[in-house]
Amino acid sequence: MFRFAAPALTALTLIAHPVQALDLSSMSEEERAAFGNEVRAYLLENPEIIVEAIEILEQQQQQAAAFADQELVQANADALFNDGYSWVGGNPDGDITLVEFMDYRCGYCRRAVPEVASLLADDGNIRLVIKELPILGEASVLSSRFAIATKQVAGDDAYKQVHDALLEFGGDVSEVTLRRLSDGLGLDSDAILAAMDSDAVSEEISQTRELAQKLQISGTPSFVLGTEMLRGYLTADQMQQIADGVRAEQG
Repeated sequence: MFRFAAPALTALTLIAHPVQALDLSSMSEEERAAFGNEVRAYLLENPEIIVEAIEILEQQQQQAAAFADQELVQANADALFNDGYSWVGGNPDGDITLVEFMDYRCGYCRRAVPEVASLLADDGNIRLVIKELPILGEASVLSSRFAIATKQVAGDDAYKQVHDALLEFGGDVSEVTLRRLSDGLGLDSDAILAAMDSDAVSEEISQTRELAQKLQISGTPSFVLGTEMLRGYLTADQMQQIADGVRAEQG
């Protein structure tokens, strides 16, 4: 069996557990100096040890961050999965829920559209919840207000049509272009535009922003898949692997 020499073992111990490893206060000045020189010499001769220690530290930090995210998800589960106002798609009776925080002007949100669609189609047992989180300027806010107003005025099917159209829309967002989009879908444009600045629409956006702050979400797209927080764009395959892992943990 391979064994570390004493200096190597001590160096590794200090790197992995810097606080608890050794009581340097019990050493004399000469002993501390000699010990320091010994550790330094070993690390200079074996720099890969430092790389390994950094990798271990990064893994520990990632695990701690993932655990903290899971606690945030559990603490805000009702607001995430059953807020009573967010649009629900996919399989409404699915055994796992995917929540997407999105912005219509976000390029990565647009890239995520086919990935999410593929995931839902291939898996068949995932419930989808869309959270409107406009963070990229006035055009984002106008788009979200229009989408939410459509849902409140015309219902879920109309919202999905508008949601998809806004994610594909590449022009300037204004009342004129939104009216044109609404007219093209055969919706009641006057009623929807009149509802955009309502307290009900403002409250929905405000609640979603507050939830995003609690979850420490600062960018879009951000996802919650089961108990897992996914910060950023992922492919359908990556999300499927995470969904499978969540299901395995749930038994």
